[in-house]
Amino acid sequence: MFYPIAIEAGDAKHAYGVIVPDLPGCFSAGDTLDDAILNAKEAITGHIELLVELEHDIPAVSTVTELAKNPDFSGYTWALVEIDMTRLLGGSEKINVTLPKSLIDRIDRCVASHPEFKSRSGFLAQAALERVSKTRKKLVSR
Repeated sequence: MFYPIAIEAGDAKHAYGVIVPDLPGCFSAGDTLDDAILNAKEAITGHIELLVELEHDIPAVSTVTELAKNPDFSGYTWALVEIDMTRLLGGSEKINVTLPKSLIDRIDRCVASHPEFKSRSGFLAQAALERVSKTRKKLVSR
């Protein structure tokens, strides 16, 4: 999953500040832009691990396009940080899923052309997590 981060520019006296808009309370910083992005990955990972440990829902991920419209982030630089959610959600459990062959073929082609999914199971876990997060977001906003 790719988390958008908003980066506030640093200078000779100030570090680059990072805000993770989709994870309220998740912040980071770094002396360089590269450090800020790397440190953001650690902050996001730790934040999600805590949410899982506390059995809280993981908020849905927004698009940079959507977040950049917010005037609070005017002048920020945007980046995406890849997080392997399957590793953070706990141990794996094998299940039997029945899907139409044509859908399995489409999933396999997608996985082959998008290595970030790593496997068919990774793709299905990512798709399920995104759907669950979006559904939860809609229910909360009602």
